[in-house]
Amino acid sequence: MDFFPPIVDDPFHYGEIAVANALSDVYATGGRPVTALNIAAFPRKLPPEVVARVLEGGQSKASEAEVSIVGGHTVDDVEPKYGLAVTGFVTPGKQITNRNAKPGDVLVLTKAIGTGIVTTAGKAGIASADVMAEAITSMAMLNRGACEAMIEVGVNAATDVTGFGLLGHLHGMLKASGVSANVEMGAVPVLQGALELLERGVAPGGTHRNLESLTNHILWGDGISEIDQLLICDAQTSGGMLIAVSEERVGLLQESLLTHGCQYAAVIGVIETGSPGQITVTK
Repeated sequence: MDFFPPIVDDPFHYGEIAVANALSDVYATGGRPVTALNIAAFPRKLPPEVVARVLEGGQSKASEAEVSIVGGHTVDDVEPKYGLAVTGFVTPGKQITNRNAKPGDVLVLTKAIGTGIVTTAGKAGIASADVMAEAITSMAMLNRGACEAMIEVGVNAATDVTGFGLLGHLHGMLKASGVSANVEMGAVPVLQGALELLERGVAPGGTHRNLESLTNHILWGDGISEIDQLLICDAQTSGGMLIAVSEERVGLLQESLLTHGCQYAAVIGVIETGSPGQITVTK
């Protein structure tokens, strides 16, 4: 189950993003989401047509995923919230977890980072229409294609990238797998405008908390600025898949990811032996 308050102004896009985000946990296991329940909290004063647009956006994305929304529950709340409780299937023993990354594996990322920064700027009215549009497109994109590519090629570990940020979710994978990693900052895809907004001082509280929580687990290389650190720890909504795949299969995975419509198939680092959960970030 996953739900959250609006992060964009348009109710239809909000519904789309909330559903795409909720489905990602199932996709991260190599699973197939099948049914879902709407989880909604709306203030009574919210116009019915706005509520309808949120649910229509959610239904549109669920239909794209071939998921049936079979019911749900709504409560009165001061702040709107929307998401799904999702049921899916995966074959026992064939599920993809975040605890099987191996030394020598290559790390591949399927979406650009920076949604937390951009949506925070959007709430403040300082993000341009083009910057917001790119972020919305990214957040509303299903991770279904990434899931299909992972199953097709065979990967060792994966996680979706959401609230704990790229490095937070990577740290979880590394700790569970008993390995460390080296990440190349310049190889990480970044949403248009995110870096410039950071330089203007725009960053959500969750991004700052992510960076603070990882202080003892990251070695920052020469030339990595505080802006870089915040960017790579930015709290994401409906981010991409972070995948650990053997070196001999990385080319096949990249080809499959792009064939299945993923935005990126970016090689951003490598799994190494070392202190479990440790991340070295180089320029």
